[in-house]
Amino acid sequence: MTPSLPALRYRIVHQLPGRLRLRLPALGAPGYAPDTLELWLDALPEVREVRTGVATGSLVIEFTPTPEARARVIERLRAYVPHVGHDALPVSAGEPDSGLAPVATSLLALALLPLLPPGWRLALAVTSAAPTLARGVDTLVNEGVKVEVLDAVAVGLSAARGEVYAATVTDLLLRLGAYLEERTARRSDRMLARLLRPDPAPAWVERDGELVRVPGDQVEVGEIVQVGPGERIAVDGRVIDGVALVDQSAVTGEDVPVRKSVYRRVICGSVLVEGRLRIEATQVGAETTSARVARFIGDALTKRSVTQSEADRLADQRVALTLGTGAAVYAATRDLRRVQSVFLVDYACALKLGTPVAIKSGMARAAGNGVLMRGGEAIEQLAGVDTLVFDKTGTLTHSELAVTDVEVLATHPGCDECDLLALVASIEEHASHPIASAVVDAAQARGLEHISHGEVDYLVAHGLSADVAGGRIMIGSRHYLEEHEGIDFSPFEPRISSFHDAGKILLFVANREGPVGLIALRDTLRPETPETLARLRALGIERLVMISGDRRSKAEALGRELGFDAVHAEVAPEDKAAILMRLQDAGAKVAFVGDGVNDGPALAAADVGIAMPRGADIARATADILLTDDRLDAVADARALALSTMRLIRNNFRAAVGINTAILVGAASGRVSPLASAVLHNGTTLAVLLNALRGVDFDGAEERRLAPPVDD
Repeated sequence: MTPSLPALRYRIVHQLPGRLRLRLPALGAPGYAPDTLELWLDALPEVREVRTGVATGSLVIEFTPTPEARARVIERLRAYVPHVGHDALPVSAGEPDSGLAPVATSLLALALLPLLPPGWRLALAVTSAAPTLARGVDTLVNEGVKVEVLDAVAVGLSAARGEVYAATVTDLLLRLGAYLEERTARRSDRMLARLLRPDPAPAWVERDGELVRVPGDQVEVGEIVQVGPGERIAVDGRVIDGVALVDQSAVTGEDVPVRKSVYRRVICGSVLVEGRLRIEATQVGAETTSARVARFIGDALTKRSVTQSEADRLADQRVALTLGTGAAVYAATRDLRRVQSVFLVDYACALKLGTPVAIKSGMARAAGNGVLMRGGEAIEQLAGVDTLVFDKTGTLTHSELAVTDVEVLATHPGCDECDLLALVASIEEHASHPIASAVVDAAQARGLEHISHGEVDYLVAHGLSADVAGGRIMIGSRHYLEEHEGIDFSPFEPRISSFHDAGKILLFVANREGPVGLIALRDTLRPETPETLARLRALGIERLVMISGDRRSKAEALGRELGFDAVHAEVAPEDKAAILMRLQDAGAKVAFVGDGVNDGPALAAADVGIAMPRGADIARATADILLTDDRLDAVADARALALSTMRLIRNNFRAAVGINTAILVGAASGRVSPLASAVLHNGTTLAVLLNALRGVDFDGAEERRLAPPVDD
């Protein structure tokens, strides 16, 4: 548990329509991290940009210029709950406004030059450019020949020749370009951060008969949290009372609110739109869904793809190319002006920054579609995949079971289906496994009443039993009832086999006298499965493979229906990874989609592992790509986004190399002046960065599609 701090104190020092500047004395102190506060405000759709200045204790908020938006911003700020121990997201360090100071210095120097006598102009130009010159020397000594060295040489040559205006303007353009590049890179990080919205949301908790407002990470597992309209859910949990519409878009990517009622799961970071809920906390603090997602993205931002590393290597090589070209030009012409122009041509910025910004842009676009990618390598690998392997259960089919048949066996003619289902549901509601949930849901859907019973006894992984109206009812697997309780189901073998042949799971019910009934359950094919497989084919997937533990006849029938190229049936969990490795040995580049604990080895063995959102923790931890929206077509979305991101990187790379090479040739031939060279080079770099950010909504102003709420 982390200690709470006093509420954030602020003062509005200036305001315009759509813009507020505030003074926050505590900004930067422990528990008042600037990036956390920025993310808290960024979560509002009305907010367009947030900037903090730790040195000045200032906060600038730009938002939709309406009174309603201003009121929501102020309300959001007042609701902020600072506390020690909140993990900040991996957002680029530094204050975005700090980069403007060097730009302002160069502008001031440029404005003063005409007012000074000639003897003072050179001193002012050198003083203004001193940071650039010093950075070049430091880089040369500590890191070798890098772009900073080129910049320092170009500015130094102009100053040495007495070209004070050229030196100052060149330095101004370099500083302006650096500021815009830094700001663009920072925004590319924040695109991901704002999608996560891991707010330290306050929670109203029932304690000692009272409602107490505490930071979300101070809620304990098992406590009851109350949530009202407009409030953010601070824990993962299950609804124990109430009905509400919940917006889960910040976590799952769903565009429409989801209806939540008793027994339904709710996710930390969701917003209650309408209604009121009482929630039992099942996961809190660092174990909530939004916190795990934040860690996933944090890990992703530290991973570098092969493409990004190659871009860095080529960029460094081209610094040597520029230096070599400059030396050759000077040797041939003795024209320092041409050398200045050549040294102002720098491939490194566009190549080194364009690739990571494009990758982060792709990650942000994917996250907005319910797909979390673990860094650039996952994007690169998925774009190159030619074989996609699906584990059937929980991926091609829904992970939640549904009751399909309730059959009373001939030994109990006085009992009907409703009686049997109500009885089993009344006992199974004390268990938490998927079969129990499906049976309880089926009984509730039919409006069946609860049947009183005695204390429930559990036999882990086998079944449970309870006294009902003087008799003992036993529910569980066939093995449990036959081996442990001595109940013989063999007279009903033909019926049991028919259920198994249909791919159904059976729950066996008996009493002391013998078999009572069977409840059959089955996971159903996702409606989007056929269309998703066809779309994956269109996106270049050459081979589709299904792995299933089902009987061969059933699995192969489904495989033929869906058009799979290969079906592996009756596969033991430990054999899934071996199938993938055989495909890889044959030259295939393989992606695997799974969700279970037993899918961990296969997810790790695949070139790209993709985990479904309701999968086991080990599957989610092993995967390269995590789906947050429970829909199979998100796999096709991920493939499409990976292809478009890699295409964007290649196009940017070709443009940066081609345009800068043309500028270099013009500079070497004397047709491009130093000033023009600086303008063209920096313009190219900014164009590449803006193109890398193409399609990303900085302001978070994407309009929600109007649609009726859906049931979860």
